[in-house]
Amino acid sequence: MTTQVHSRGEPTAPVPVQSRLPWWALALPTLAFLVLLALVAHPGEAHAAVASPGLAGLLDRLGAFLGGLIG
Repeated sequence: MTTQVHSRGEPTAPVPVQSRLPWWALALPTLAFLVLLALVAHPGEAHAAVASPGLAGLLDRLGAFLGGLIG
């Protein structure tokens, strides 16, 4: 099966491609990799985040308020 190739006449000049990256395009992935590597290398030093007691009390009051509205 043959196809026809359509040319648009004279070729256009190639557009130059920007090859420089900003500094953060290399720094941020490198930093993320190093942080994850440190967490894997020393898992005993990684701690789970603990919610503050003020937030837990606020959520309890909000639940009680919504429970009073619904039921």
